[in-house]
Amino acid sequence: MENFILIGLLFMAGMGLRRLPAFPDNSAMSFNMYVIYIALPAMVLLHVPKLPLSTNLLTPMITPWIVLPVSAIVVVFLSRWLGWSRDVVGALLLLTTMGNTSFLGVPMVQAFFPSEAVAYALLYDQLGTFLIVATYGSVVVTLYGHDGNRPTGTAILKKVLQFPPFIAMVLAFSLRGVVLPEWGISILQRLADTLVPVVIFAVGFQFRFQVDAHHRTALAAGLLIKMVAAPLAVLAVTRMLGLSGLAVDVTIFESGMPAMITAGAMAMAAGLAPELAASLVGMGIPLSFLTLWLLHGWIG
Repeated sequence: MENFILIGLLFMAGMGLRRLPAFPDNSAMSFNMYVIYIALPAMVLLHVPKLPLSTNLLTPMITPWIVLPVSAIVVVFLSRWLGWSRDVVGALLLLTTMGNTSFLGVPMVQAFFPSEAVAYALLYDQLGTFLIVATYGSVVVTLYGHDGNRPTGTAILKKVLQFPPFIAMVLAFSLRGVVLPEWGISILQRLADTLVPVVIFAVGFQFRFQVDAHHRTALAAGLLIKMVAAPLAVLAVTRMLGLSGLAVDVTIFESGMPAMITAGAMAMAAGLAPELAASLVGMGIPLSFLTLWLLHGWIG
């Protein structure tokens, strides 16, 4: 409960301090870059080498790739039934399939689960969500966007290989069995500890409450698919298959994260229903405080 309260306070602090002249509008970009280049790689290097090699690792790695086509099929089906425009379909194909599993997911996992759960969250994010953004996300923008950019396979691969947390993930697996000196572990721990306050403050700083009357149905559908239907489906399937354990619980929890901020930015940059994209991201984050709390209760 203490961690949950801290997250709420940091989120509100970000929203409030955004109004002060001392914080320029682009401040969140600096916070995000710090997380991507420093705090998140440190957390990867600290936790991933400790993961025991077992079939449990497959659950967080594979699940995002299973949820992806199912969510996309639901969006396409609803679009034909409700007559959504091509722009709306493109936006929902991005925002209902990619969750905020890193910036919001890791701090929320830290708040609800024991410390060893973080490594599973990082696997879900780096080998699932991040690779989906780089590949599937680029394809959706190519097919539905209006910017005319056509990313090549080489460009996508370069983007993946140059992403600092992904580099840290590869390095972390190569360090398995290597005993780091105490001072090295201490440095990584101190850097990793900065992730939660910086991330949640940045998320609050970027929060915008926008609702477009023309997109209310699509907005409601997007929120329900991403934050309710997807995690409940993963919960039901894992229970039917008899899967259990911390890795499974974290996987279910991560599948219920709200829409990814990066996915929203991709949709807006490509001209895919920008107001809808902003609303899905803006409303999803505060709503997730409630839905994730409920989801954690159902998992338990």
